[in-house]
Amino acid sequence: ALHDAGVDLVPVSGRTVRQVRETARLLGARDFIAELGGVTCYDLGREVVRVPFDRGGTPYQALAGSGAAGLLLEAYPGRIEPHAPWSFEAREASMLFRGHVDLDEARGLLDRSGYGWVDLQDNGIIARRFEGLDVDQVHAYHLVPRGVGKAAAVRADLRRRGVGPDGSAAVGDSASDAALAPLVGAVFIVANGRAALEGPLRDNVYLTDRAFGDGFAEAVTALVGS
Repeated sequence: ALHDAGVDLVPVSGRTVRQVRETARLLGARDFIAELGGVTCYDLGREVVRVPFDRGGTPYQALAGSGAAGLLLEAYPGRIEPHAPWSFEAREASMLFRGHVDLDEARGLLDRSGYGWVDLQDNGIIARRFEGLDVDQVHAYHLVPRGVGKAAAVRADLRRRGVGPDGSAAVGDSASDAALAPLVGAVFIVANGRAALEGPLRDNVYLTDRAFGDGFAEAVTALVGS
């Protein structure tokens, strides 16, 4: 329905370039954003736009060598851990974890410990339990350089396309997707993502009745018809 309506589909994900490229190919999309906004690819990766980074090497290398991950793992035992095996995929811009922590508290800890250039972002709920975690709810977290995120990447992509809020919409399942609301005309959060949302939502954020792919289809129908 999107293709028939002439609408560009751009997958935006925390997954790696390799993983999102395959998703984009299956969906007939040419462009995609990977690693929570750290890498944007056009024409299935023939053109790659990376976030500016001036600390030497890739953002992942700088994060891995900084000790920031170890700080979080030591501060929150049983509450956060690497999201294995996916955390060990080749990554350029982010480190991937799972668990459940107070995000503001964890960010404050990073700041106080000299990691003001690092941010921890919540990319939604994982509908599974893991033996090493003693938490009621499991979230996916990305450790990224400050300024990296879905919103920054989407803003840059829309600017490149010359598209404003009235010509764009987003569909997702996490707080990082709801954060796109100031940039687009509407954000649809599928039913399985409701529990990940906190606080009041902007007027242009809508909750679908259905979950996962069915929720995406519901959003598409609302946007362009069946």
